[in-house]
Amino acid sequence: MKVKLLSTVIAAVLFSGYSQVTMADMDAAKRLVTEEFQPSTLSQDDQLKEMQWFIDAAKPFKGMKINVVSETIATHEYEAKTLAKAFAEITGIEVTHDLIGEGDVVEKLQTEMQSGKSIYDAYINDSDLIGTHYRYQQVVPLSDYMVGDGKDVTNPMLDIKDFIGTSFTTGPDGKLYQLPDQQFANLYWFRYDLFKREDIKADFKAKYGYDLGVPVNWSAYEDIAEFFTGREIDGEKFYGHMDYGKKDPSLGWRFTDAWLSMAGAGDKGIPNGLPVDEWGIRAEGCRPVGSTVERGGATDGPAAVYSVTKYVEWLKKFAPPNAQGMTFSESGPVPSQGGVAQQIFWYTAFTASLVDPEGAKAVMNEDGTPKWRMAPSPHGAYWEEGQKLGYQDAGSWTLMKNTPPERRKAAWLYAQFVVSKTVSLKKSHVGLTFVRESDIQHESFTERAPKLGGLVEFYRSPARLQWSPTGINVPDYPKLAQLWWQNIGDASSGAKTPQEAMTSLAEAQDKIMSRLERANVQGDCGPKLNEKKSRDYWLSQPGSPKAKLSNEKPKPETIDYDELIKSWTKS
Repeated sequence: MKVKLLSTVIAAVLFSGYSQVTMADMDAAKRLVTEEFQPSTLSQDDQLKEMQWFIDAAKPFKGMKINVVSETIATHEYEAKTLAKAFAEITGIEVTHDLIGEGDVVEKLQTEMQSGKSIYDAYINDSDLIGTHYRYQQVVPLSDYMVGDGKDVTNPMLDIKDFIGTSFTTGPDGKLYQLPDQQFANLYWFRYDLFKREDIKADFKAKYGYDLGVPVNWSAYEDIAEFFTGREIDGEKFYGHMDYGKKDPSLGWRFTDAWLSMAGAGDKGIPNGLPVDEWGIRAEGCRPVGSTVERGGATDGPAAVYSVTKYVEWLKKFAPPNAQGMTFSESGPVPSQGGVAQQIFWYTAFTASLVDPEGAKAVMNEDGTPKWRMAPSPHGAYWEEGQKLGYQDAGSWTLMKNTPPERRKAAWLYAQFVVSKTVSLKKSHVGLTFVRESDIQHESFTERAPKLGGLVEFYRSPARLQWSPTGINVPDYPKLAQLWWQNIGDASSGAKTPQEAMTSLAEAQDKIMSRLERANVQGDCGPKLNEKKSRDYWLSQPGSPKAKLSNEKPKPETIDYDELIKSWTKS
């Protein structure tokens, strides 16, 4: 009897302590929902319902410490500094969320793949690696995990269909390999206030014979760059272009992030050109077959060479002189300082810093609205309707097979937490990197849109479908991506002509793909290079690679920004 009574007392004490912990977790959840996670697309009742699910699902992992990693941008800083702490408060799982450079993230991932040893419990890495992940099969397919081993830790309120970027993270087998955490595009940026001034518009029309507006093609962009460069407006000297040119890994992103597709080098196809993509890599089925024109690729074709030629020419003629020695991160803040009229290749990840009342006074009106706008990028002479028009970064949660199962589950809970509907709208307001359709359409962004320079309008428009990350034709992103900055750097510095640089790049890509083919490490979807044929043969075939145009500066076209926005609204 005494034993039975003692057992009852112990059970009561344990239950009492367990209940107190659970109540404390929910108290923290209520405080977070009220004080931190507003606005939300969910009602507060539904937010608390979702938070309760995380509390319950995390019980087996209470006290565990996990490590995740991402590149350093405002969105991930919010996750690392605020959301990781909030997650720990309600679940008892301590998260170290490391912030490192994008190249370092890829290097860590590559090291883990090569060593077979777990380094991080989860990665936020770009969906640009989808072709790598699909072929090497070292990543856990999430579509399998969510209904299999990870079913008990998969949020029933996750709503995969609400994510706008899952087409970027899905392999040729139809499986979801990564879950988008943040997205941003590279668009055209310009000083709307200057483009609307009647005196400036009249001067432009008198010189070029057409209206100043958002350039539809590179011909118009070039004219506008020439028009503004060296011009003094209200005592301020302007440049008609901004870019960067230092031989640095970030120069590679400047080109792999769809510059060739903007020129028109690839084939038609959304989200990526088929059979030739924006890297100039041709694939037959799921097998990459070549980069050089001799193998049916387009990396060293006329359109690619034209794209690099224009890049070098504009950097030297129309950008501030110090731009040639800048990296991506150094060049990013320059437009916010004034003196730049337009930028053809501008990442919307910089939006948050360009609406900062303190750091961007030079490009903000007194009422807090921007003097600038963003719009679709102009396309090059080789571009055709039906092709992608630019790049969209989709930093996405990636789970590795090397990770111990229990740690993987805890990391998956954290990954879902930072993209949950409870959290994601607030996170979108902080970092301005949307991943959910429901967030984009929320009334809070309708109210904020006038202060974001066209970001909301772009993401609500049908145009956004033409912006996509690197696709599945690229069989090994880490190995191939590093070739770009080295070769493009030679063109930027003048060490090689654009043709020499792109030929060197194309041959280097084929060499790596040949090694992959010989090693047969990627199975039936690994590279299988075409036999070489003459350039004339491939350039005379339909589609990409495309023969050199007799006129690479067609008639310039522009469109009024306000009319463009109206057309989106009607769509």
